[in-house]
Amino acid sequence: MTINQTNIEVGKYLVSPLAKLQGAGGFAASVSIRSGFGSGTHDRVLRFAGIFDTAAAALHYATEHALGWIHERSSPVCA
Repeated sequence: MTINQTNIEVGKYLVSPLAKLQGAGGFAASVSIRSGFGSGTHDRVLRFAGIFDTAAAALHYATEHALGWIHERSSPVCA
């Protein structure tokens, strides 16, 4: 079973966190970070190694890491 939280738009990015039920009863987390349109679409998928007790915890972890990834790329670089 895969649980998908509502997509989040952050500037030019669309963040789609996912939680997938594992055989042992925990949840794995992953997130899609999409940008662009049409044939110029780029989709980065991050999968995380940890197992979470709840789907909500997995979704939160994936969302926070995606937002951090976006923030790193949109922050100005200091000279």
